[in-house]
Parts: sequence; C-alpha cells; structure tokens
Amino acid sequence: MNLNHWKLERDADGIAWATLDKAGASTNILSADVMAELAQLLDECDREPPKGLIFRSGKEAGFIAGADIEEFARLDSAEAARALVARGWDLYNRLAAVRYPTLALVRGHCMGGGTELSLACRYIVAVDEPSTKMALPEVMLGIFPGWGGMKRLPERVSPPEALDMMLSGRNIDARKAKRMGLADECAPPRVAEATARGLVLSGKPRRPRPLLHRLMNGPLKSYVASQARKQVTKRARPEHYPAPYAIIDCWAKHDGNALATPDYLDRITRTSTTKNLVRVFFLQDRLKAFGKESAVAARHLHVVGAGVMGGDIAAVAAMRGMTVTLQDQSLERVAAAIGRAGKLYERRIKDKLLRRSALDRLIPDPEGHGATRADVVIEAIFEDLEAKRSLLAALEAKMKPDAVLASNTSSLRLEDIATAMRSPSRLVGIHFFNPVAMMPLVEVVEAKGADQAMLARAASFVRQIDKLPLPVKSAPGFLVNAVLGPYMLEAMRCVDEGIAPETVDEAMLAFGMPMGPIELADTVGLDIALAAGKQLAGVAEPPRCLAERVGRNELGKKTGRGFYAWTDGKPGKAAPGSVPGDLASRLVTPLVDRARALVADGIVADADLADAGVIFGTGFAPFTGGPLNYASGLAGG
Repeated sequence: MNLNHWKLERDADGIAWATLDKAGASTNILSADVMAELAQLLDECDREPPKGLIFRSGKEAGFIAGADIEEFARLDSAEAARALVARGWDLYNRLAAVRYPTLALVRGHCMGGGTELSLACRYIVAVDEPSTKMALPEVMLGIFPGWGGMKRLPERVSPPEALDMMLSGRNIDARKAKRMGLADECAPPRVAEATARGLVLSGKPRRPRPLLHRLMNGPLKSYVASQARKQVTKRARPEHYPAPYAIIDCWAKHDGNALATPDYLDRITRTSTTKNLVRVFFLQDRLKAFGKESAVAARHLHVVGAGVMGGDIAAVAAMRGMTVTLQDQSLERVAAAIGRAGKLYERRIKDKLLRRSALDRLIPDPEGHGATRADVVIEAIFEDLEAKRSLLAALEAKMKPDAVLASNTSSLRLEDIATAMRSPSRLVGIHFFNPVAMMPLVEVVEAKGADQAMLARAASFVRQIDKLPLPVKSAPGFLVNAVLGPYMLEAMRCVDEGIAPETVDEAMLAFGMPMGPIELADTVGLDIALAAGKQLAGVAEPPRCLAERVGRNELGKKTGRGFYAWTDGKPGKAAPGSVPGDLASRLVTPLVDRARALVADGIVADADLADAGVIFGTGFAPFTGGPLNYASGLAGG
C-alpha cells in the first residue's frame, strides 16, 4: 500500500491499528484521498484478516473533524452530490459488513463523517476527557448525515435521542455517549488503548437494545417521526430549513438511506439555504482565525465590575479553564455574581468535580489584588466616562507591562476613555453581548493608534474562552449595536402607525429571525433602546410608543411590563394580526443600510465580516447568509 494519511500496523495479538494522521493538516478530515486510502486499507485487511481492527487518530487535536467541507462547497451538480454521498455510504457499509471485529477509539472531537465511521464499527470506546465530543452536525450546514448516520445512530441508541442529535447538531461528551449506548465503554486516557484492545479481542456481542427502542425503530417509527416533526416545527420553518424535515423523512420512510431519496438529496444540496449555511461555516472559521495571530496564552483574567456583564464574563472564562479574579466595591456584589455562576455551571457542567473546579477558579477579589498578576484585565463597570478614566489609569499603574487592558464599554469611545492613561495605545475594547454564556460573538475594538500586539492578544483571549472575535474600529455602537438601533426604531415606528407589536414581531419571525424586534427591545430594556436611538441613530424625536412607556417606567422584561407583560421571563402576546406583505422588507432595510455604511466607513473590514458579525451577534437568519448577502441576492434577482 502507498498510504500518505493512514498508517496500518499489526501488533503481537494480531490486532490491526489504523491510525489516521492527515498529511499537511492540523485536524483529520475525510477528504476524497483519505477515503480512497481507507478503501485500500480495507482491501489489505480482506487479504489478511486481522483479529480485530481499531481506528484511532494520530492528531492531538482529536479523532476526525468530519468530511471535507471545501469539497462539498465545490459540488457543481446533483450527480456530483450523489457521487459524494455514495462514496461514504458504500465504503462505510463495506466496513460494517467485515467479519472481524472493528472498533473506533474516539479521543477529542468526532464530528459528522467521523461519527458515522465510528457507527460503522462494531464497538466504540470514548476516551473520558473534556475534549471528547461526538456529534452529527450536518444539519447546521443545511444537509444530512448521508454516510450511514441516519440509519445506524437510531439502531444504536434510542430513536428519539438519535433524532435529537441529528436535528440539533449538538455534541455529547464521552460519559453521555456511554450512558445513551452510543459508546460501549468510556475509558480514562491512561487505559483507553488497553480497553480498546480487550474489547475488540473479546468478540462479545454489543448489549441488546431494549424492547422499546426496537419498537420505536419498527412499528412505532411513524409516531416517533411525527413527534420529532412537531418539535422541529417549533424551531425551524421548512421553507427556510428543509434539512431537518428531510432527516426525519429519510429515517422514517427509507431507513436512513439518502441514496434512496434522490429528490431530497437534490433539493437539499442545491437549495440556497445549504449554500448560505456553508458560507456561514466558512465565515465562522474566518472569525476563529483572528484568535490565532498571538501565540501567547492567557492564564489569568481579572474582571472589574461584578454586575450582570462583568460577573458573567468572569463565570464563562472560569468555566473555560482560566483562573479569574473578580473585583467590585463590596464582597456582597461579588458573591451575587458567583451565585449566578454556580447556576450556570449546574446547567452546563454535569460532572460535580469539574463544576467544583470551575467555581474554585472564580476567586472573589474585592480589593483588586489580581490585577497585578493577570494576563488580561477587563473593566465592566457602569457607562460613566469619568469613572472609567479613573479606573483604567489606576489599573494601568499596577498591571504587568505586557498584560492586555480592555474595556467592555458598549457606548463610549475608547479614545475618550484612554485620555488619563500613560500609554493610551494599550487600551483595547473587548465587547461582549448579553447573555454572555449564550452569545458566541465578541467585538474586539481597535481605537485610533492602538497597539496591534495587544489587539492580537485580545482576539486570542476571546478564542481561549470559545468565543468568536470580530475586529471592529472604535465608533458608536461598533457593528452589532449600530445595526440593531435603526432596526428596532423602525419596528417601533410601525407600532406608532397602528401595527400591533405582535404583528411586527411575527413579520420578522416569519423572515427567520430568532426573536422579533419589539420583544428584543423589551428584553434589552426600553430605557437602553431610547438612549441607543439618540446616540446611534441620531434620533431627535424617539417613537411615541417608546417615549410613553419609558415615561411610565415600563422598561420591558426587567420591570415586568413594556410592550408586553412579562411573566416568569416570558412575554404575554396576543395573536398576531395579518402581516402586511412588505413589512419584513421595511424592517430589514435600515439594518442592511447601516451595515453597508459601516463597511464603507471602515468600521468593519468588509461585507463578509459584517455578515458574520450580524449573524453571530444578533442571530440574523443564518439561512440568508447575512444581511448584505441577502440584500445582494435581492439585487441580483
């Protein structure tokens, strides 16, 4: 064999170890040449069958990141798409049919085609460490798991759990993989290979599936599919996101064989949704790349301000493994932030020891001693210019000379804040969005004359805590808030004209937004929306409906009443009226116009980055590819 990406070795027990280490790449992806070599490897094992075949990764980064998305993006015909699906489907069916036992030793990320390869093996051993994650995320690209995942995952775990994995794209850790039956064993790293060797030599059958699982994969299949379809309908409209509906139908009607559904395959691979979601995937990769410019890893974060923003920034950083000191004027304010962190960790971290470790890394520091040792210092106090100036000058005087000093300001110019500093070029903006734990985007703000090394380190810090850094120039509202301001104001002008808030929101929900603009204003706070309108949109006269509510102290969710009455964190809405046909276009236009102006003014470097920022910072309908991509499509049409 002439293998560039795979290595096949046989040990004294007669086990063949197939190690994937894709040449010239930091991660393993299943490109055409990798799959062709896998076929050669199986040919060799046919000629001389091993006692067992174990797949593992030669990369520190993880097992397999999935198929080669660039190959998929280059598909130019339905025939080419079917050929790509057939390549994996046929090869994995061949692997599943071999007579000797096979095993996937999964350590680190195992995504898409990597999970499908694992499912084609008789056994799966998941290595018990935080980086081990298994997923079938194809739906996030507007496609489906075409290499056997739709067939084999519901055969291995309960069909509702399998459909949930495929329809959400969410990943699961090693321990959950074992609990749900996806993995046969969950082994600590030090004994993982020994566990794999013992299991593959045992030849024991996989544990029998419960009767209910077999029924749900048989006589009850149509019921399970109908329930899944109801859940999907709540989250995604078929005209915007056809892939989840195709996954359900392909499993229910064709046993997960995508090749038996050429109409689904053609529709999914050729739809604009798929094209745009693949575009979003590459935009996300571009944002991630900004965090690679600095090789200096931050270990210690110091946050000043334990309010909702500052406390949540500290909580997320500690959850991601950093030591965090949290400063405020009183221990009581810090304690409240740590209490919120504990609730976040209960939701996000299932392992009690890991949860405890995260809390231990979040250290109360009311006197601010941590600022002298921190690699990154973020001020997140209230929006008062003089208070920020005084604080930043004091922090600069005691920080390490190479530490990043950042402000989380959302409305003040960095150039104005930095006037009291000895080295104003040192200050950068690291602007998070609320809720910090959920929002993936962070704007990394460059003031005039900013130190480029500090900006690179700030972006690197953002990636360390698993967020997406977007470089923007210092300007009112930066990108995200600057485009939201005119959008929400236009929505309120519609209310002034007599259109019900529910109808305004319904227009944008139908467009594909995760939340309507009126509900968004209530969530942000109507007092904040009023101030933002004056500052970001230059509005002298705010919409009457907004001014009246602020005058009555009806500020939205935080006071229990705004445009809607809020109960248990949810708005009470009447049924929407008939939506005017041009309403969505009217609402989107000021957002698009503002985004286009920000690109022209150089606040964000180009239209692609503007689209990425608005998608990941506001949830703007991903199937459109972003506001400027959407607008260019309309112009082209």
